[in-house]
Amino acid sequence: MGMSVTISAAAAEDTEQILKLQYLAFQREAELYGNYRIQPLTQTLDSLKAELESDTVLVARLGDEVVGTVRGSVDEDGTGKIAKLCVHPRLQGHGLGARLLRAVEEALAAGHAETTRFRLHTGHKSESNLRLYRKAGYVQVGGRTASDGVRLVILEKEATDAADFAVSA
Repeated sequence: MGMSVTISAAAAEDTEQILKLQYLAFQREAELYGNYRIQPLTQTLDSLKAELESDTVLVARLGDEVVGTVRGSVDEDGTGKIAKLCVHPRLQGHGLGARLLRAVEEALAAGHAETTRFRLHTGHKSESNLRLYRKAGYVQVGGRTASDGVRLVILEKEATDAADFAVSA
């Protein structure tokens, strides 16, 4: 391709590209579960705009194209909640998801000194996602069924583990 992928904070003008990428990237998940009502596919543009204002939203760019994204926030207990990590299908399997995950962990820890752990979830059948998260140091701490009926695996890791992972990666 000749260009390198860069990761940076999302801007308001990225909203439509993020939503289109999210819709494209989560098709495989929807197919895996036979459920096209999963939240990433039903999210509205206004809801995404609100997340851009309140959360840490990162994008991966290849030139002007948004090819990856992830969101995070830190709750009052110091838990960094990571959500909607996705990479364009043509770039999956090349480490961009791991780069986005490290970047959002670093951004949440840097922006919120009280961050003690990171938490995320994925569907129980999503083996490639589970592999990525386990490789990054996450361990299963529970599960739940989402409002759309998909069984989710909840994973966590200590924030100090994130620094160790970033150094060793």
